[in-house]
This record gives sequence, structure tokens and C-alpha cells, in this order.
Amino acid sequence: MKTIIRNASIVNEGNTIVADVLISNERIEKIAPSIHVNEMSSVQEINAEGLYLLPGGIDDQVHFREPGLTHKGDIYSESRAAVAGGITSFMEMPNTIPNTLTQALLEEKYAMVSKTAAANYSFFMGINQNNLEEALKTNNETVCGITDDGLYFNNDEGILANYPQFLETLFSRSDSLVALHSEDDGIIKNNTHHYREKYGDQIPFECHPKIRSEEACVNATKRVLEISKKHNNRLHLFHISTLAEANLLDNTIPIHEKRITAEACVHHLWFSDKDYLNLGANIKWNPAIKSAKDKEGLLAALLDNRLDIIATDHAPHTKEEKSGTYFKSLSGGPLVQHALPAMLEFFHEGKISLEKIVEKMSHHVAEIYKIKERGYIREGYYADLVLIDLHNSWKVSPENILYKCQWSPFENQCFKSKIVQTFVNGHLMYDNGIINDQQLGKRLTFSKYR
Repeated sequence: MKTIIRNASIVNEGNTIVADVLISNERIEKIAPSIHVNEMSSVQEINAEGLYLLPGGIDDQVHFREPGLTHKGDIYSESRAAVAGGITSFMEMPNTIPNTLTQALLEEKYAMVSKTAAANYSFFMGINQNNLEEALKTNNETVCGITDDGLYFNNDEGILANYPQFLETLFSRSDSLVALHSEDDGIIKNNTHHYREKYGDQIPFECHPKIRSEEACVNATKRVLEISKKHNNRLHLFHISTLAEANLLDNTIPIHEKRITAEACVHHLWFSDKDYLNLGANIKWNPAIKSAKDKEGLLAALLDNRLDIIATDHAPHTKEEKSGTYFKSLSGGPLVQHALPAMLEFFHEGKISLEKIVEKMSHHVAEIYKIKERGYIREGYYADLVLIDLHNSWKVSPENILYKCQWSPFENQCFKSKIVQTFVNGHLMYDNGIINDQQLGKRLTFSKYR
């Protein structure tokens, strides 16, 4: 079966052109001003006049909660929410139950997800203080990288950024991409003590960015960068939340040559500390959403390439888990269905171009992780594509939220742009609100050398 997408405005590699795209089985066979095939009876045609065709989004940081935490979300539900939001590939974190800390558990996750994922997938190998040798066995060609994100390094606290001696060893020995969460536990603990003394258990949510402060982020990020530069290892920094951290990063090196890369997340770009008053726990993330200056600074850092990609840190919790006092409500929230529509709002506001959105959500993610044959609209590449209508307004409501947790921090938000169709490996997975999962996503593959 072949598909021709006709007269689409194709946004790809810094340009927008109107052309046809021929999909044959899983791949893009041809891109041309006008495409004709001999046996038209076996070709599905899609009229995309007035619509924009983008490479599918690649989200390098999601928590889909399976196994062990499937009351919050699972691969089935969250991957379908992803494709409804134009995200065709995801990379998932190891803080499931059990934590993904052995190669055997990692492969069990791959075997499990192959039966349910609507999008393409990869899983990070987890690392803690006890499994260094196991983590170093990670196969770069079949696994996206190694991370501590969501894992506790020492009892109930401690991410790798707080253990410089361990980082020295890891960075000197690993040939994999190492992706880290960067906050200083000591500073956070002191800030928590201060605000607990002031407010008891009733700490206002507006204090979250003061507890998980700019200082906590910057101190840890400086420490990680210093060690990484010494060893020239392949480092990726998750969810940068402050302008001060972005200012530590280099924008003079081409993306395919960078040894240190970093990302911004949608919630840090959209919300600021002023929003805690109305949204409270619903925008409680770690690292915290910070000031309006940071929000605007992160977008500027994306535009000038200090920050390289846009991610979601999609981390669903139930409504009950997000309720209660500051200490009872869990950090994190769902985002994959609404990330691209949110970024398109910035386009409508004149803050970012379509070409730059595609670069940061698709092209650069593929370059950073050295993903094979994805992230671009190119002949011979997998047909991971999203068709959008820039002028079709809709409102986020419980009726159209696909997350298993059934809520969104964007609830009641009106978006000007709508995802019309999403193709995964050439298969029309999402079509105007309908999921067709007769075919499923594939395991991502990568270049050996990162």
C-alpha cells in the first residue's frame, strides 16, 4: 500500500516548500512538486492543501510508568496520547517498579512495549551507586543512553550530580550518552528546612521554586559540566529550568559536533512562578518552574542554540496523587499530547518559527542521540510525519484528554493549531481523533559512536 500526501507545506531542514510526499510501506519513497504512480488504484491520496507537514516529534524524556506504576499511565495509554500530539518516538525513563537497573530488566521492557506502543520507542538504562558495571554494558546501537533521572542514588535522596567522585568514574569509562538531572540536594534540603520552619506542613506552592532554587540548579550544573569537560564524555542535561544554567552552555559548536547538549521542557517555557497561585500542585515539577525571566530566557536560549532540544518530561500522576499539601502532592505531570500545540502557540505569537520548532523537536533530537533514519522528511527515511492545521482552534477538555490520569495542566486552554494526522513508520496511526493501532511502533536504533 502506498500513500501520497499532496500539496502539503513541508517544514523541514530550515525551509518550507509545497510538495507531494509518496510513502511506500514504512518509508518516504519520493518528495517532489507533483508525484504520479502507475497503479493509482492501490494508492491512498490525502489532500493536504493548506496544511503543514512536519517530521514527527521525538521526545527524549518521558515517564510512561510501566511496569509497576500503571495506575498513573502505561505504554498503551501514553503512547497513544503522544501520537495524538504529533510525537512519533519517545525515550522512556528507568524509574519504574522495578527500576531498570539490569540489562535483563531493560530487555524485558523492550519485549513488553513491542506489543502495545503506538509510537516508536527506546528505554534508558538506569544507573545508581550499585550497578556501574552493569550500566557500562549498555549497547549504544539499541539503547538511547544511561540516566539517573527519577532514581535515588542514596536512600531517599541523591542524584549523580551530587556525587562528583562517582561522576569522575562514570564519565571516564562510559562511551554511551549519559543524561542527567542536575540539582544540588544539600541546597534543596536547607531550603526545605527553612520553609518548613516558617510554614510547617502548609508550605505554599509558590515556594517550590525557592526550595528547588536557581542556586540549587546552577551549582549542580556547574559541577557536572566541569567534570564532563575534563573527560570529554557524551553528556546530555535534562530539563534546564534557569537562564543562568543556559548561560553556561556553548552555542558556537554545530549540533553534530557537540559533546555536551541540553534541553528545555515545555512546562518551563509556558508557565512561570506567577501560575502557582492558580494551578498549585498541577505545575509542581522537579526542577521547579521558575520566574518569568527564566521562562523567556529559556526560549531565547533555544533560539540561539545554547539549548538544543525541546522535551516534555511527561510524568503522569493521578488526581489524588497531585492533591493535598505541598509535601503530599507528587511532582510531575502529563504533557505529550499538548507539547506541539503549545509550541505552535508561540509560533502564532511570533516568538519562534515553524522551522525552529521542527529543528528543536525533531532534527536536533535525532542528531543528539544519533538516531538512524528518523527526525527528518527525507527520501529513504522512515515516514514519521505529522500533518497540522494552523487555523483550527480547539479547547483542552476532559473529553479529549487521552492520558490515563485524565487531567492536564493545559485544561481549558484554547489552542489555535490542531494535529490532523500522525503517521508512524508510514502507517496512519492518528486520524482526526481516531487511533488506528493495527500496526505498532518500532524500536529505535542508533549509531554506535555517540
